[in-house]
Amino acid sequence: MNLEEAGRQLELAIHDARVAFDCIELEDLDRAQQHAIMARAAVDAAENVIRVALDERDSRTPAEAEDAIAK
Repeated sequence: MNLEEAGRQLELAIHDARVAFDCIELEDLDRAQQHAIMARAAVDAAENVIRVALDERDSRTPAEAEDAIAK
């Protein structure tokens, strides 16, 4: 997994949160709920990608970490 995917998921979350907000303003609560759930799912997916990246980073040996920095 790469961090670009986390960014993409966060962009999706922003979009769905805005749509949910607009639906609330239009009193379309069913669609607002649907988009709020989708926003939450996208945030959860982004958090998972970031957690995996942190775990991978933390599991590197010192030599591997130096190689990654040098690249």
